[in-house]
Amino acid sequence: MKELAELQQLQNILSEDGGRYLSTQILCEVNRNDLSLPVYAVTLGKRDSMLPSVTFVGGVHGLEKIGTQVVLAFLETLLERLRWDKTLHDLLKQIRINFIPLLNPVGMMNHTRANGQGVDLMRNAPLDSTEKTVWLGGGHRISPRLPWYRGKQGEPMQPEAQALCDFIQQQITSSPLSVVLDCHSGFGFHNQIWFPYAKSRIEPIQHIGEMFYLRQLFQKTYPYQNYRFEPQSQHYLTHGDLWDYLYLSSLERAQVFLPLTLEMGSWRWIRKNPLQLRKISGLFHPIKPHRVSRVLRGHLVLMDFLLRATASWQLWLKEGESEAMKQQALALWYHEN
Repeated sequence: MKELAELQQLQNILSEDGGRYLSTQILCEVNRNDLSLPVYAVTLGKRDSMLPSVTFVGGVHGLEKIGTQVVLAFLETLLERLRWDKTLHDLLKQIRINFIPLLNPVGMMNHTRANGQGVDLMRNAPLDSTEKTVWLGGGHRISPRLPWYRGKQGEPMQPEAQALCDFIQQQITSSPLSVVLDCHSGFGFHNQIWFPYAKSRIEPIQHIGEMFYLRQLFQKTYPYQNYRFEPQSQHYLTHGDLWDYLYLSSLERAQVFLPLTLEMGSWRWIRKNPLQLRKISGLFHPIKPHRVSRVLRGHLVLMDFLLRATASWQLWLKEGESEAMKQQALALWYHEN
């Protein structure tokens, strides 16, 4: 495991604190040559399916290791706080906090976006956009030699994608509110928070008012934050998006599911340090230690906000259901459609 520092870091966390605070399960194992690499899910808090939950996901794309590092940094922060912070112990009586820090260990070990089979996990769901997508980038079935490959038509989802879907669907089943933050890097100059749909520019999600109100809460509580909070479809459309697929499946139940994607804008790291393009990881990772540290601490406010908003869901979620919130959301994000 020495070749994959992030997986070793996670296993060290589990060996040091797993018995005391964490419950752990291996969602699946994937192979690289003679190595079998586990995909872990880690939970803090009561294993009560009726509680609201927040799940932090990283490493969906192997090249984007900063996403895994952000998730691990937050996990380490919470574990340290549990040694002295009574308010966090109280919070854990109200919510479950899940971590899937490294969904694609083979891709990270291989320094590729795709998994070991050449499949882009975020294009792998059995879901097609009915609108025009970006050529190749929106997902294709031409060849695993090309990026953004979806896999063969009719084949089951890749084990990593299926494991993620199975786990998230378990969280959705009985919980009144389930929130996800999936941490990525590599698009744009700004930090962005995206939500479904990735499949349509003209169709808003059913919970568009709740998303708008969550955004409003965040912006009013932290007016000096610099995130752009909007539908992914305002940037590009894709086939096979896992969060679109899981959101649509959640509509069969009465619970509310709000999946978010944190897209850390890596282009500004390149602008400040063009030489990092000499490495393929430089497209997606800040490289210089002081910038890595800045990123690892920079998203703690967002992640902590999601915990507290989820724990307090009864005070704000109904407000998001109002017709006024829906109309404001449509005016902001869909007024041109």
